[in-house]
Amino acid sequence: MPSSAAAAVGRLLTLVLLLAVLLAAAGPARAAGAEQKWVATWAASVQGPYPVGNPSAQPDLKFAFPAAETGAVDQTFRLIVKPDLWGSRIRLRFANTYGTRPIHLDDFHVGLQASGGNLVRGSNQAVTFGGKRELTLAPAQSTLSDPIDFKFATNAANPMLVGRKLAVSFHIIGESGPMTWHAKALTTSYVTAQKAGAHGKDENDAAFPFTTASWYFLDAVEAMAPADTMVVAAFGDSITDGTASTLNGDDRWPDVLSRRLHAAYGNRVVVVNEGIGGNQVLGPTDYSASKPFAGGPPALQRMERDVFGIAGLSAVIWLEGINDFGAADASADAVIAGYREGVKRLHDRGIKVVMATLTSSLKSTNGNYGADSVNDRREAANKFIRTAGIFDGVVDFDAVTLDKSTGTLLPEFQPPSTAGGPGDLLHPNRAGYQAMGNAIDIKLLAPPMPHKVAAKP
Repeated sequence: MPSSAAAAVGRLLTLVLLLAVLLAAAGPARAAGAEQKWVATWAASVQGPYPVGNPSAQPDLKFAFPAAETGAVDQTFRLIVKPDLWGSRIRLRFANTYGTRPIHLDDFHVGLQASGGNLVRGSNQAVTFGGKRELTLAPAQSTLSDPIDFKFATNAANPMLVGRKLAVSFHIIGESGPMTWHAKALTTSYVTAQKAGAHGKDENDAAFPFTTASWYFLDAVEAMAPADTMVVAAFGDSITDGTASTLNGDDRWPDVLSRRLHAAYGNRVVVVNEGIGGNQVLGPTDYSASKPFAGGPPALQRMERDVFGIAGLSAVIWLEGINDFGAADASADAVIAGYREGVKRLHDRGIKVVMATLTSSLKSTNGNYGADSVNDRREAANKFIRTAGIFDGVVDFDAVTLDKSTGTLLPEFQPPSTAGGPGDLLHPNRAGYQAMGNAIDIKLLAPPMPHKVAAKP
């Protein structure tokens, strides 16, 4: 065969092989695309109204929000959040859960954070609700946006997206009144001055002079993901919320767990943080916008929204109870009864429960938490957690953080990571949270193995 003919045949065969590869890849891709679901990729438990809560590293907000009763006034927020899973389609959930009047919002945008309140050029996209760019939320109401297509996130496994953050911007029309918020973001977000107008489409942060270490009105980001994606919620109090970790460091124990799960299972598992600083299992019995409590609504009350309301939820890691003992003087039996009730409700929904033992607060300088009586009840709760047999798994945070010679947190886990100075012997620091996140048996949270068709005999 002449060399020119052979070359032509070779090129033809190459094209045929390439076409076959493309068709083979396209078939499974279409099939996988038909098996998708919405999953939570970021969440923050709402509380409020502002300023009732326990923020950490919060700047003085008297210029941004001079009066809590009027809240935000003709202002734009630019909230910085870190998705645990990227997707080419996302949607945002806004809430007026603890507001006392309807709030009116517009100029919604979401883009990729560059630095500070600045955005990656060309990434900022408008967000709509039912095709409209304005939204009114009545008290206690929440709603999801229309799906948003992200051209820069077509490949969720792109390593360049790992650790990147979204900037979610929106404008308050008029006065918001009392603001629903999440106090302890430990992430810097940005706010314009009052009466500055709408700046959501701005790619730079020149219009945002004020910072805040809290999130407002936004309580969830969801992404479209494969149907077998697992979502794990970290449910608890300030030790889950991240008190004494590093501002903007993303080094709470759920963050450490997330990185381990992604290293082992890729994008098949998502971790979201539903901790609230000061939260209790049982109290307060009466929580509302008119009777707020710094620790938010009790776990058994907020479970309906903050757990069952998480899109795609598969499992919960629950760490809670020290505030019931240290602040509310609850009995061990009462808290254990609360555990039993919560676990039953979770199991009734088919949700896996991994229970965590309580870390020590003995000798804490924080109120009554350091008392021997509190430690006795903590140890009783931990004994129940280790031996009850009603959980799908147990993670022994106490074992990896306890100084057995003193009964307190290990010395290296005491100094806070952000504020400096002495720790409070209640909240672990960055090193302590790393130890906790590394103590979790990630096999407890492993996604299901892909179904394999048995070979024909």
